[in-house]
Amino acid sequence: MTRAEKTDLRREAGQRTREGLQTAALELLAQRGQEGVTLREITERAGANVAAVSYHFGSLKALCNSAIEHALEQYLDAQIQELGPLGPASSLQDLAAAFARPMMRALAAGGPELAMMRTVARVGIDPPEGWERLHGKFDHSRREALRVLTANLPGIDEQELIFRTRCAAGLLNWLALAPIGTELAALPAEQIERQLVPVVAGAFRGDGPTGR
Repeated sequence: MTRAEKTDLRREAGQRTREGLQTAALELLAQRGQEGVTLREITERAGANVAAVSYHFGSLKALCNSAIEHALEQYLDAQIQELGPLGPASSLQDLAAAFARPMMRALAAGGPELAMMRTVARVGIDPPEGWERLHGKFDHSRREALRVLTANLPGIDEQELIFRTRCAAGLLNWLALAPIGTELAALPAEQIERQLVPVVAGAFRGDGPTGR
């Protein structure tokens, strides 16, 4: 084996360790939040040692921040991908389905996908302070939603529409953590969508015009 091949193997092993630590942190964060996670639990779950955390992340807090940021970015990317194809002719029901689809998919799939969503839910809709690089994605997602909302609800102030978008996101965040979310997760994917989409559409609709 050449020196370059050995270097590649070490790099791959290091990347697996890093990803394993991040996944373990994500699973524990989803269950308890940042205050309830210990370094020992993460390393035991990941099959790694404390030195690996120091080497790859520097500290427990940095590891947790990295896991949360990863979860937020994955969520935002998925939501932007769902919202992107919508156009001015799309209905509030269409918007609600696209907006909620990452959460619905996670509820149906369980496992790491649901852990990611529960971590996002614990953080909330706003990007954590200091993570400016995600602000653009939050804004992108919000703009995509506003594009459909303004077409369906003309005359409603933009700040009011942003508020409704935040309420819809807050509803989904709550659902990821509340017992009713566990109940929904036991249902077929089609039934999850049938029950959840009208509720999210209602948050968008508010007390304004009915929309299409």
